[in-house]
Amino acid sequence: MNDSAALSLPHKEIDIKIHMKKTPSGKIRISAGNKSSRMVKYTMIMLLVLTVFGFLTFDYKNVDFAQAISSTLHNIKTVFFEPKLNHSTVEKALWDLLITFCLGLLSTFFGALIALFASLLCAKNISKPGVSVFVKGIVALIRAIPTILWALIFAVSAGLGSVAAVAGLTFHSAGYLIKAYAESIEEMDYGTIEALKACGASYWQIVFQAIWPSSVSYMLAWTFMRFEINFINAVAVGAAAGSGGIGYSLWMSGSFYLDLHEMGFITYLIVFSVIILEAIATKIKAKVK
Repeated sequence: MNDSAALSLPHKEIDIKIHMKKTPSGKIRISAGNKSSRMVKYTMIMLLVLTVFGFLTFDYKNVDFAQAISSTLHNIKTVFFEPKLNHSTVEKALWDLLITFCLGLLSTFFGALIALFASLLCAKNISKPGVSVFVKGIVALIRAIPTILWALIFAVSAGLGSVAAVAGLTFHSAGYLIKAYAESIEEMDYGTIEALKACGASYWQIVFQAIWPSSVSYMLAWTFMRFEINFINAVAVGAAAGSGGIGYSLWMSGSFYLDLHEMGFITYLIVFSVIILEAIATKIKAKVK
């Protein structure tokens, strides 16, 4: 581009101020300020002022803060530094953990199976525009309702138990994975699909021989991520939907027995299980790639 062309381009004046500040180490720090950054700064200051004002004017009902802080520190010490089982055994805790693992595994499997085919209707590069928009709207509605609420909805019809827990987890998992799989399919070049159609390939030939093979690594990564989410959700659903598992044991120790020692043991068991699942998922995804 020559100079005359560059001068003819429309331009807009931008209100930016350059601030230079010398640090204790002798370096010069340069920062740019404009209206947007100033508004963000003023908003943060206003929120800080309102937060302090709220704490000062809140009705604390004559709470003894010294005693409350002391009790909180004592409970944290009991939960995280003195974990032990008093109302259960290690074998029972591991069995409950296996139940929770199976709840997460089954719901992820069923959700992935539904999403594998439903995502074909959701992906805009292989589906009709009207169908894609309709399916995406349904999927967005499913994802908007929390997993625990889906479990309670199915508990009304199926009763409390593992069936309601798996159904609720599966429903939300399908909505999550349909969107994830569809985005993976949409990453495929539309020109490739058109070329396969021009060669006489049928719809299912394109799906089985082009779309799924090119998207399998992304789909697998999303599936393992959802499995980790379902495992954590199964802990919460175990108590809410009455399906048992480690979540029900955690609820019993925290509310029925009020045993902080046992809560600590179960919490560590859940944390270690999540770390192991993450390590296994990372190795599998590395091999697939």
